[in-house]
Amino acid sequence: LCPTAASTGSDEEDDSDSSTKPIRSEKKKNPVSLFQTGGDPPKEKKTKKKAPAKAADSEEETPETPQKNSNRKGKVKKSKKAKEERPPSPVIEVDNLEEFVLQPAPQGATIKCRVTRDKKGMDRGLYPTYYLHLDNDKKVFLLAGRKRKKSKTSNYLISIDPTDLSRGGDNFIGKLRSNLMGTKFTVFDNGANPDRANANWSNVRQELSAVVYETNVLGFKGPRKMTVIIPGMNSDNERVPIRPRNDNDGLLMRWQNRNMDNIIELHNKAPVWNDETQSYVLNFHGRVTHASVKNFQIVHDSDPDYIVMQFGRVADDAFTMDYNYPLCAVQAFAIALSSFDGKLACE
Repeated sequence: LCPTAASTGSDEEDDSDSSTKPIRSEKKKNPVSLFQTGGDPPKEKKTKKKAPAKAADSEEETPETPQKNSNRKGKVKKSKKAKEERPPSPVIEVDNLEEFVLQPAPQGATIKCRVTRDKKGMDRGLYPTYYLHLDNDKKVFLLAGRKRKKSKTSNYLISIDPTDLSRGGDNFIGKLRSNLMGTKFTVFDNGANPDRANANWSNVRQELSAVVYETNVLGFKGPRKMTVIIPGMNSDNERVPIRPRNDNDGLLMRWQNRNMDNIIELHNKAPVWNDETQSYVLNFHGRVTHASVKNFQIVHDSDPDYIVMQFGRVADDAFTMDYNYPLCAVQAFAIALSSFDGKLACE
């Protein structure tokens, strides 16, 4: 049996947390600096990409406390938020879906999403489709993901069209691929395989993230240990492109060889054993309501109060997924998909 790994956290915890944690993390350092690794800024300035981020920032006026969802959301629409158990996402404009899902979350804003798992249909039991929507009034669709059949290793396609999950389609935006053991995963964008590189390699796919699951003494039964590796950010707060030319040069290989130039290592926050409930618990501040081994929070070791991403169950086939700078929707969704994979699955 899997132990539980979630706690909604009482209001009292929330109050004490919100009054102490932001101050402490602010004194430490600005979370944004944790993710800067330098790297060469992109040659062409993508001014268009920054517009949505600035709009969201001006609306959210407390960038120093990005992990405190409840505090900040109250400033947007007080009357409604007080009644809601799970405050929804701030107003996020998704003008260009392809651009939005690859763009880092605006600094100081938590992008709140919902993942639903659809097992209906002929082979959906084995190959469910996962859908990602913004968790707000409009429920804006962001991404869909599905495991490919006839693949030697787990291979999930990620699309910006809920009805087109084909590799060749225009809507293919990225993929998640596991190793044979099903313990290590790599997230790619929709660029070309290195075999089909153009002269300057500019069309080659980027690695957006890697996830490593460690078995513990109980195998996978018990709190999971996750390491998440992502490209660092440059001085313009844009992702440093990692375009491996072969399998020996990806995020996983660099991390294994401790070649940490331009890459950032994150971990899941260790749940704490609770004698009263006889389970491992984490405080998700009301965003997670069901215990599950799949629930996790991803943090940087230097600032465990700043939640880079959190994921957890709210119903049998529904999960909340919230992410902060520097992650983008594709990175966060793919990390969430990795936790559903068969070899790790433990409901």
